[in-house]
Amino acid sequence: MLTEAQVQAHADGIRDDGYAVIEGAASPGLVEGLIAALQRTEREHHLGPAKTSFEGFKTVRINNLLTYDDLFWEVPLHQNVLPVVERVLDKECLLSSFCSLVLGPGQEAQPIHEDTQLIPLPRPHIPITINAIWALSDFREDNGATRIIPGSHKYASSPEYGRDYDAVIATMPAGSVMLFDSALWHGGGANHSDERRFAFSCAYCWGWMRQQENLQLGIPLETAKRFPRRLQELCGYSVYKGQFGHIDNHDPIELLGRERGKRMVWEATDVRKARTAETTKS
Repeated sequence: MLTEAQVQAHADGIRDDGYAVIEGAASPGLVEGLIAALQRTEREHHLGPAKTSFEGFKTVRINNLLTYDDLFWEVPLHQNVLPVVERVLDKECLLSSFCSLVLGPGQEAQPIHEDTQLIPLPRPHIPITINAIWALSDFREDNGATRIIPGSHKYASSPEYGRDYDAVIATMPAGSVMLFDSALWHGGGANHSDERRFAFSCAYCWGWMRQQENLQLGIPLETAKRFPRRLQELCGYSVYKGQFGHIDNHDPIELLGRERGKRMVWEATDVRKARTAETTKS
């Protein structure tokens, strides 16, 4: 588990450079189990390569991963990753998307892009989405390691789509996790090897943002009821600052059979007033 100093150092790296790499974040046993779960999911559900050039005609991207195998639940909650995300965003952040990125041999490089360029905010802006790229294989230059442009999250514009840019190859051993501000210019590399490169993209956003994947509708209710409470909250069964996301002034986590969640901001204000009055009387 990361120390407080390590959490802060990685958060500082994301703010200053746009990214941070946590080597050895996931144990070898977890990495092995996740690869096996991915292969089993592909096989049992007959899932194949993506249908668009951006996603990769030789890349298998499985969305809505939390519905396929309970082992995948460990990824968004991982103790060496989530605390860094919470430090950059806050503890009421949400899971925005979670998919596999399995590059097959011959996959071409992805265009350099940034993940927030469709959101109408002037650049640069505060981090609004943090992406965690899980390296389940060694990330090498020859097998499609992610390419990044350090510091580009502070640029005043997004990259020109399809243009070539000088980039740094984010090589890292299996079990590493690279966290980056999604405004960072980046792109998947080309896989020139004869092996598949296994990875996850696990993105988080502020609690006031709309998630990229509609997890409340995409995940069957009976599956969501089995999640650990923190994962339920990350998926959107929560209320941001006691105001955004409520259902008739109730925390939606109650729909999953949980005890009452947070008070809504209006009720909490009255409770504080009552406590203050009691303190004054005494």
